Amino acid sequence: LQPNAVFVLRGIALMLVFLFHACRQFPGCGNIVTFSQFLFIAVEGFIFEANFGRKRPAIPIRNYFIMVAMFFTVSVVNNYALNLNIAMPLHMIFRSGSLIASMALGIIILKKRYSVSKYTSIALVSVGIFTCTFMSAKQVASDSSLNEEDGLQVFLWWLLGIAALTFALLMSARMGIFQEMLYKQFGKHSKEALFYNHALPLPGFLLLAPNIYQHAVLFSQSELFQVPVIGLTLPIMWFYLLMNVITQYVCIRGVFILTTECTSLTVTLVVTLRKFVSLIFSILYFRNPFTAWHWLGTAFVFVGTLMYTEVWNSLGPFLARWRKRPKED
Repeated sequence: LQPNAVFVLRGIALMLVFLFHACRQFPGCGNIVTFSQFLFIAVEGFIFEANFGRKRPAIPIRNYFIMVAMFFTVSVVNNYALNLNIAMPLHMIFRSGSLIASMALGIIILKKRYSVSKYTSIALVSVGIFTCTFMSAKQVASDSSLNEEDGLQVFLWWLLGIAALTFALLMSARMGIFQEMLYKQFGKHSKEALFYNHALPLPGFLLLAPNIYQHAVLFSQSELFQVPVIGLTLPIMWFYLLMNVITQYVCIRGVFILTTECTSLTVTLVVTLRKFVSLIFSILYFRNPFTAWHWLGTAFVFVGTLMYTEVWNSLGPFLARWRKRPKED
């Protein structure tokens, strides 16, 4: 991987540690985490990219409003899906189906056509997601700790969570196609897009103000923690949040840079590795039930994703050069 890709992966690893610490203690804290990330990136972009509002955007602002509406909707829906009996591993596996949604909408909207290998990879991803989703449904439906009525209610909420994830997946794919069309028309402006994608949605968080305030109070009531080196004492949840915001900024900025400096294969591969690391970390940290069927479904998802990116074709020349190198005596 290129240095930028390794930089992104390191940021992702740190972000996951802090995010999972926060989510384990306060499962519904997704909104305050998202708001903090958006606010930090918006303030930084307003100072260094927009030059305190004096720099005009290269892409017309109305297009950013459309993109931001989709981006904000996807973020909020994904956050609320975790409150609908959707386990973190299933959440990440389901979101790995972005290739399916992107291909489907590309065929419908952009009239694209793909090779047989692409369709095969999408089939593998589909089977993997279906397997994991079906096994998770059986776990929810067979929870012996609940009576029949409560069990049915939990299962119906789980179905609503699956519907929310499906909606977010399609909306995210549509946003990607819209962004691709904008870049073709106006050129690539990654820093500008990063700023407006995080600044314009800020008023929308007013709708989530009660939830954000509630978790801010809970964070303030968490145990005290002394920050190393500087010796500052503050509630540990605020420390986790601060570290998450910083590492998220490093991660998302790196991804936006990757889109302009690296091939789409590298970007897709980095995102695939992120999902795999996130999944493994979540399983180990939260000790979520993960059967052999789940592992099989996960293998289908990631093999299908790697096949879609044609990483095997890129490894071919490398392996050929490695075989031809002079052997040491």
